[in-house]
Amino acid sequence: MMEKSLSDEELQKRFCDVEENLKTVEENISAAAQRFGRKREDITLLAATKTVPVEIINHGIEAGIRCIGENRVQELLGKYDHYRKDLADVQFIGHLQTNKVKYLIGKVSMIQSIDSEKLAREVSRLSVKHGVVTNILLEVNIGREANKSGILPEKLSDLLSTVSVLPNICVKGLMAIPPANTEKKETFSYFTRMYQYFIDISAQKIDNVNMQFLSMGMSADYELAIEAGANMVRIGSSLFGPRDYSKK
Repeated sequence: MMEKSLSDEELQKRFCDVEENLKTVEENISAAAQRFGRKREDITLLAATKTVPVEIINHGIEAGIRCIGENRVQELLGKYDHYRKDLADVQFIGHLQTNKVKYLIGKVSMIQSIDSEKLAREVSRLSVKHGVVTNILLEVNIGREANKSGILPEKLSDLLSTVSVLPNICVKGLMAIPPANTEKKETFSYFTRMYQYFIDISAQKIDNVNMQFLSMGMSADYELAIEAGANMVRIGSSLFGPRDYSKK
């Protein structure tokens, strides 16, 4: 819950900041969508809530946020009972270890970070066990970074073929995080490549694969991602301010 060190005045300031930030982000998304011939309602805003106290998250939800995503299983579990789940959708967007899948099944509407057959099979197995269907995105390591999770682009087709026939899971699209600190032109090229994968897979009309979401773009580059074809952007610091990683 909220740190006790925050006074009522500080808490109210955080609330006001989130409201103003949300208005700005919404305006930017709308403008980016309009510039590139798209509609605002075609773009899903997912609030990335890593390290954000649940009171701040809920205030954002009450202000209009309708989709939130957590990066850490333990943090999600600690906040889960306190989310305004009557108003907002809860997803998991971080790197996921196979032995932690059990904590998410039935709690989140989508897992955005499936990057291996082993992980997908565990999601399927536990979804069958609990009698639910779990929506997933396949995470692509578009920048081929050794220290980053995600399937390599050339292995995406094979993973898709395997995952698409597993019971009780449904592939809803793709997710990617391009390399940080790259030039705008290079970042855009990563985004456009992801969009091409998204379009190519959509055209194949594979059973149990519904290319509904292309999740890419964060606070630093979400307008660029929308330009390239993203229809879900994951916004954290532009909504909630800089992360304080000393408080976990």
